Amino acid sequence: MRIRDTLSGELRPLEPRHAPEVGVYTCGPTVYSRIHIGNARPYVVFMLLCRFLAHEGYRPRLVINVTDVNDKIYDAAREAGLGSAEHAAEMTRLYREDTDRLGLGRPDAEPLATETMPEIIDLIEALIERGHAYESGGDVYFRVRSQPGYGKLSNRDPDEMDQGEEAGSAELKEDPLDFALWKARKDGEDTGWPSPWGEGRPGWHIECSAMAEKLLGTDFEIHGGGRDLVFPHHENEIAQTEAGRGAPLARLWMHNGMVERSAEKMSKSEGNIFGLTEALDAYGPETVVAFLASGHYRQPLEFSERALEEAGARVGRIRNFLRDAARDGGGEEDALVGERREVFLDALADDFNTPRAFAALFDLIAEANRRELPGARAAVEELLPLLGLESLLAGEEAPDPEAEALLAEREAARAAGEFERADRIRDDLAGRGYEVRDGPEGGRLVRRG
Repeated sequence: MRIRDTLSGELRPLEPRHAPEVGVYTCGPTVYSRIHIGNARPYVVFMLLCRFLAHEGYRPRLVINVTDVNDKIYDAAREAGLGSAEHAAEMTRLYREDTDRLGLGRPDAEPLATETMPEIIDLIEALIERGHAYESGGDVYFRVRSQPGYGKLSNRDPDEMDQGEEAGSAELKEDPLDFALWKARKDGEDTGWPSPWGEGRPGWHIECSAMAEKLLGTDFEIHGGGRDLVFPHHENEIAQTEAGRGAPLARLWMHNGMVERSAEKMSKSEGNIFGLTEALDAYGPETVVAFLASGHYRQPLEFSERALEEAGARVGRIRNFLRDAARDGGGEEDALVGERREVFLDALADDFNTPRAFAALFDLIAEANRRELPGARAAVEELLPLLGLESLLAGEEAPDPEAEALLAEREAARAAGEFERADRIRDDLAGRGYEVRDGPEGGRLVRRG
């Protein structure tokens, strides 16, 4: 297994500390509103990555955190007329409900920032003791210039960096470049935690360093997240852990590209979002997962109705193959099947290249549709879970009673020679998501991909 490491820029082998265990930490959502389809991309990428690692004999442990205390949460809660803890809890519930619908299962751990306060405070204390942080007016700040190599992940000059919304109060800092580790409680904030520096809450970056260390230790195998987190979030995570613990946070840094609309990153601030629940309602979980895995994880992914329809068509091809392909009779597997399986698995081992894996799968399906190909169906059944599409193996759901009634009306119309009426009913069924397939024994309903 090789991964394009953001820190080195190189394609590097996965080298576990304690093989076969592999620790994977991915930054999850800040729960101030319901997530959009772009937020779901890292969830899908890293859930599938861990499935592949398990298939290859590793024992992955995936941690995806939830940031449940943040300035955006305070603002959203006030707008909703709720307490910030109540609002964050409800958004966390909806996040889990929406991602459950993807059908990929849950991560091994989903820590909350608010449940990690002792570990956060311990790490801040270590940074102060080592001279890398200082208290000022109840806030605590990280001395960026105290850490050699700061900027190595994002390849930025520290003098040209802007820490953004988590920077803290400029008048309290020794250097404009410093960023907040702890923030004193302010007017209008309805939550706070005791600390050696007074009541307050952690900064965003220190939360993830502490949660990752608590559950995976330091120097774990893979740290993931969206490319928009490279700076300042992940840059600061690296600095905090290296300065506070004298050890690297992670061995490999793996960043997925953004989901975009019209070449702009999908984000709530841009007002160009499409909710995950909307996408699931409109297209179904298999199509959404196939869309999010359709491009190489490191590249941007263009969101459009056409892209979702193309993903749905690919799902339909797989569903049709499974519906029509006979169960393998136990004979010797055709050599082509083994070749396509190897290409599929090699693609995932080579920087988790899901587009190449899909191509190998469809090459196999196309050949099996042309001729009898012993072992093809078994291979497809083995590989589909690695793309998050094992639900296609469950078979077709029975059509709903209204659709069955419409099919009966269409059959009666055809028998009576009322072909225009029969066509209208067929179009109505298509609008409900069904294709009518006519055979010697009449029509039958097939759920469209």
